[in-house]
Amino acid sequence: MVDFKKNIIKITIDDKYKEIIMAKYLNGSSLFTAVNAGLTSSYSVLSNQYTDGVTLENINKSFTNQSILANGNTAAFSSYLSTNFNSFDKNKDGKISADEIQNFMTNISQQGMTREQMTMLGSASGMSGSLLETVLNHFDEIDANHDGKVTNQEIQSYGVTSALENQKIEDRNRMINHMSMFYGDSAEKYEGSLMNYKYLSDDDNK
Repeated sequence: MVDFKKNIIKITIDDKYKEIIMAKYLNGSSLFTAVNAGLTSSYSVLSNQYTDGVTLENINKSFTNQSILANGNTAAFSSYLSTNFNSFDKNKDGKISADEIQNFMTNISQQGMTREQMTMLGSASGMSGSLLETVLNHFDEIDANHDGKVTNQEIQSYGVTSALENQKIEDRNRMINHMSMFYGDSAEKYEGSLMNYKYLSDDDNK
């Protein structure tokens, strides 16, 4: 299930305030929380297992360590740590410290995740496939500042924008239907070309 929340907002359209009650909109907070929790848990398992530190060698050893493999998604996160070891080991001491893990998580929380991080860490976290798939499919549209990363704020903003675009189309369809009834014509339904891909449709939100 895609993570949605209730919200009431006001927007200005044609200089008039119109209240839109949206029963649901896209929210990526659970994805970021799951990645944070997964990395924290996996690092804790590795550091407890290897007293000489979370080195690249020890991370690679963990792939055949049955006691570690028994700990949920640890292997998947360990794979990410191994592949990106140098990016984590900022002080180049050959180990990933708790502070370096925390700094990484703070960074993705504030600056967002790249498509690669979203794919690997999101999958490792065991998050809802529909949420992850939606974010990845619309990654470029969600990435509002085009920095190659997506934040939870951008995900939420995109969800709200999609809901508003849906509302605009519903309003236009309603207006066309009313005109059709008044004039006795069979006007075609307004579909909205931007809705074809750029924004989520109501069906995408189900």
